[in-house]
Amino acid sequence: MDEEKIIQELNYKAVRSSGAGGQHVNKTSSKVELHFPVESSEALSEEEKTRIFKKLSKRITIAGELVLQSDVSRSQHKNKEDVTLRFLNLIKDSLKKRKPRKKTKPSRAAREKRLKKKKLQAEKKAGRKKPLQ
Repeated sequence: MDEEKIIQELNYKAVRSSGAGGQHVNKTSSKVELHFPVESSEALSEEEKTRIFKKLSKRITIAGELVLQSDVSRSQHKNKEDVTLRFLNLIKDSLKKRKPRKKTKPSRAAREKRLKKKKLQAEKKAGRKKPLQ
């Protein structure tokens, strides 16, 4: 994964932000949308693309684009920086290989402790029964 190549492939779109804000919000486009074409990306290998599709399938559109938005700040530049950072972190996390889990068994002492506790519980409950005549 080459960050600089990926950043060059990003498409930004400025949109009007939603919500309250008065007169200024109706005139400015401070919300930033980031579009990244995963399928046609040249910065990613085929293996990386398949991993991204697998991990981020719910975030990728039918056209094969990953879309992120940011309207945290009133500034378009800050929103652009924010959405770019979030995108890069998302891509890095999706490309990480998880360690396979090692199967473990409970220790001998743990098994004995469990059986001892089970026996005590059984004796406690047996003591509550009515005696046989």
